[in-house]
Amino acid sequence: MALSDIYAARMDTKTPRANPEAITSLHRVTLGIIKELKNQMTQATVPQQRGILLSEAALRQVKLLQERQGKDLCLRVGVRQGGCSGMSYMMDFEDTSKIGPQDEVFDYDGFQIVSDRKSLLYLYGLMLDYSDAMIGGGFQFTNPNASQTCGCGKSFGV
Repeated sequence: MALSDIYAARMDTKTPRANPEAITSLHRVTLGIIKELKNQMTQATVPQQRGILLSEAALRQVKLLQERQGKDLCLRVGVRQGGCSGMSYMMDFEDTSKIGPQDEVFDYDGFQIVSDRKSLLYLYGLMLDYSDAMIGGGFQFTNPNASQTCGCGKSFGV
């Protein structure tokens, strides 16, 4: 039965009372719509697991660099004003005791990447990769939020 038929049956003025079959059908349709809307809302509000993504090569390199420091450190990733394109990436190791309530923490097999929420506005979805190539090697940032990047890849604009 089509939705218009259900409404027509419900609004039929020749019938002294509403058609119970039409009401049951309308109820099922309404519940189905509500269930679908709730499902869509849940999908829209469930955050992705990680806002900053790391390639295997980048993870190996940051773990190697962390071991050389000899301490239990996390990697802080952020942005600041400056660079060729307006904003530049920042990356540095820091003591895990400095992680604050304003920070988002992403765990990679026990290694933590930390970013403040303001920086995440510009970095969400960032892919951090590493290459040991002689020319163009090092960490590379692939930022889906950047509308422009400089030639060196270390700064971007939105």
